[in-house]
Amino acid sequence: MAMVSEFLGQLTLSYGGEKEPKFPTVVPVRDFDPAKDAARIETAIKTKGVDEQTIIDILTRRSYEQRREIAFEYERIAKKDLITALKGALSGSLESLMLGLMKSTVQYDASELKASMKGLGTDEETLIEIVCSRSNEELVEIKKVYKDMFKKELDKDVAGDTSGDFAKLLLALVQTKRDEPSNVVDYQMIDEDARSLYEAGVKKKGTDVAIWISIMSQRSVPHLQKVFERYKSYSPYDMKESIRKEVKGDLEKSFLTLVECFENRQLYFANRLSDAMKSKGAKEKVVTRIMVSRCEVDLMKIRKEFKNQHKRSLYQTIAEHTKGDYQNALLSLCAGDD
Repeated sequence: MAMVSEFLGQLTLSYGGEKEPKFPTVVPVRDFDPAKDAARIETAIKTKGVDEQTIIDILTRRSYEQRREIAFEYERIAKKDLITALKGALSGSLESLMLGLMKSTVQYDASELKASMKGLGTDEETLIEIVCSRSNEELVEIKKVYKDMFKKELDKDVAGDTSGDFAKLLLALVQTKRDEPSNVVDYQMIDEDARSLYEAGVKKKGTDVAIWISIMSQRSVPHLQKVFERYKSYSPYDMKESIRKEVKGDLEKSFLTLVECFENRQLYFANRLSDAMKSKGAKEKVVTRIMVSRCEVDLMKIRKEFKNQHKRSLYQTIAEHTKGDYQNALLSLCAGDD
């Protein structure tokens, strides 16, 4: 029996090295006619008082590649740039959401990172959410696009905007040195890592954060999942409880985000959405960012995790906590009730 389970373990692990499967809610529409879409948007923008619903219906139900074609046709028909036209026609949270959809997922992540570090004060929450929740593969892409878009290196900007152990952790993640998942389960290394995490934290006075950073930024995700399991045989607390006891502030948030994403990334996003909508005056920025950045990646799976965890569907929750055109756009991205 052990043979069989080991073999199955290898099958699931080797899968991790390939591109992650996608679970989008927004997919390319069939019978796509970019010129017709562009003309409808032009009419909607020119309408007295703007016909937001038509703009929402079109842009939230097309893939990014299709939106690009619409933008190209729009410029041909209207003799002006679609993004400029949308800025003029829309405002507030709806505008942010629609402009977000005009970028690719990677461009959007890169520009959200840039915005979180712009001007006075850093928006650590955004920085933590993006850097700590994106896979290695996603971070590699984000770094490339960040440089193309802003002519600066992401790690230099992060280093200039953060400090201390928090900066060290983010930089270690941005350097994307994470191991690829391996077909071979290294039980000895799992055990050593689990013990190192324990001895660097709960076991001693103070915390040797450098050890935590190197293990959590360099090991593959399937390996770390086993390490956290093994960790419980050394420590009286699980990894998340240990983090809460050992570190505070942005560093604590970052480590917790990492562990939650290693264990179940889609559940992490589902909980972020739930918290953002629960808070007074729904944190629309967070809701927008997750819905836009994940709708062509894994929002379908996030929806499933949301329902399992919160006993209500994401769709119903959005309907309850948001309003107006912004709500209509979110519901359209959500693409159905569970």
